[in-house]
Amino acid sequence: MLRYQVDDMSCGHCVAAITAAVRGVDPTAQVAIDLSRKAVEVITSAADSDVSDAIREAGYTPAEATEAVPAAKASCCGGRR
Repeated sequence: MLRYQVDDMSCGHCVAAITAAVRGVDPTAQVAIDLSRKAVEVITSAADSDVSDAIREAGYTPAEATEAVPAAKASCCGGRR
């Protein structure tokens, strides 16, 4: 399991962009995002460097995180938070 702190993530669009970027590397990846804590958790068989590079290429700055992300809830704009 990979965990990232993405402090420049701010809305449902960011959540969707990061999710799409991760799934571009691994279409079967499970992505959990807590927007309020700016935390991303990914269950994937892809390498950490591939996932973090994909997040960077989407325009965000992932940093290693160690704390687990709580279960995501749907937001008003259809994104996950």
